[in-house]
Amino acid sequence: MFLPSRQALHSVLRRHNCRLFSFSQSSRNARKGLILGVYEKDKNGDSARFTQAGAAFDTYLSGKLSQMLAISGPPIKKGRSRVFYGLHEDFPTVVIVGLGNGSAGVCGKENWDSCKENIRAAVSSGCRALQDLEVPVVEVDSCGDGQSAAEGAVLGLFDYDDLKSKKKFKVTTRLHGSTDLAAWEKGVAYGEGQNLARWLMESPANHVTPTVFADTIEQKLASHSDRVVIHKRPQSWIEAQQMGAFLSVSKGSEEPPVFLEVHYNGHPDTSKAPLVLVGKGITFDSGGISLKPASGMDAMRADMGGAATVCSAIVTAATLRLPVNIIGLAPLCENMPSGKANKPGDVVRAKNGKTIQVDNTDAEGRLILADALCYAHSFNPEAIVNAATLTGAMDVALGSAASGVFTNSDWLWGQLQKASVVTGDRVWRMPLFQHYSRQVTDSQLADLNNIGKYSRSGGACTAAAFLREFVTAEHWAHLDIAGVMSNKDEVPYLRKGMSGRPTRTLVEFAAGLASKS
Repeated sequence: MFLPSRQALHSVLRRHNCRLFSFSQSSRNARKGLILGVYEKDKNGDSARFTQAGAAFDTYLSGKLSQMLAISGPPIKKGRSRVFYGLHEDFPTVVIVGLGNGSAGVCGKENWDSCKENIRAAVSSGCRALQDLEVPVVEVDSCGDGQSAAEGAVLGLFDYDDLKSKKKFKVTTRLHGSTDLAAWEKGVAYGEGQNLARWLMESPANHVTPTVFADTIEQKLASHSDRVVIHKRPQSWIEAQQMGAFLSVSKGSEEPPVFLEVHYNGHPDTSKAPLVLVGKGITFDSGGISLKPASGMDAMRADMGGAATVCSAIVTAATLRLPVNIIGLAPLCENMPSGKANKPGDVVRAKNGKTIQVDNTDAEGRLILADALCYAHSFNPEAIVNAATLTGAMDVALGSAASGVFTNSDWLWGQLQKASVVTGDRVWRMPLFQHYSRQVTDSQLADLNNIGKYSRSGGACTAAAFLREFVTAEHWAHLDIAGVMSNKDEVPYLRKGMSGRPTRTLVEFAAGLASKS
């Protein structure tokens, strides 16, 4: 393909009163930036196709934008961006982002909506480019899906720098035009919900203790007091509830445990059976007496990812005023080694009376969830869904591609899977066979063993089977989110760090229940 020389290229640009973007150039004085989408060439097309907003902008400029795009280099690849200056007085900086194939949609092989994922990745790329250029205000093309565009913008710009002296440049994003405003605002709520979970998970354990975690969620829900009731249950309440498994984990730490209980009454009929969400809330996991290796232990500040995603989903539901009743339960504590900590071989008694032999103190998440799941049944729920960074085995099995789902309900699986296709934050069904149950019920000293007969085989499955021993509800699902806890570069619209996944899938799942009710 013929490409003009740089001298010829700049000559054309000067005739149009434009400049080609260069990373050495500065746009610190730019007032606003604009992000517009472009699709790949179709089979019969000779040039890339702009989105509706992009085409309108190009028409206003008498085709100048398409000319600049054509001569500035090869077609923009999916998820990439290209920046131009001087095209428009109100938008000194314009970013064109690649949306891939415009005909993309739900992909059965990938189990997500490729169009939505392309928009999220493209918009996040454009927003980061403008953030690096320190453009303070950015208008974003909806690209045909305002919600996905907003999610890409909000998620793509998040960076945990609270404790750094040098902060990321602050960028304010808003929708370009007004035709998709409701969808944009919904996407902002979804994105901010996941960012809340990311903030909680990323924060150091000495900054977000069980008490601070509970206080943070209370503050986030303060403006929804007409629909939300919060209980921060102290240790005395936990003892009165006979949650011996939860207490056994917390007793090794100097930080007091908290059982956080959040009631969101969004349905007009407050007596309607609620959805109960349960999240593992280990704010730091040392492994206890079964101490983890030092390498990577710092990441265990995010072992409360289940509680973070569950509580953030409820904050989002309240923001959107979803017409559904939700109860969130988060047993919060640290798992630390001390003279009071659980010892391998100890036997503890759960809320439902079952005894548990604790052969590995690093399998603590299932202990605190056992008592929380027992308590969840007292609300006569429509369904119970728990989320937990439970097993390294889940990371080995699926990696960061999807959260593993273990469920006794085909209906519940269908609802979760449907929600994950929309959000792109996927789930994958895992087996819940009696084969695994027999491994955790074969215990020398107690009714159950917390690591199973064969500790290294099917670890995620035996952990799920253990939890099942505390469930009698017809519709229950356990999400093992250990594999999706953090992001390196797998999800292009999330920076490196704790991911906050699958917050948006939980919100979309709740929204699905709300629409049916």
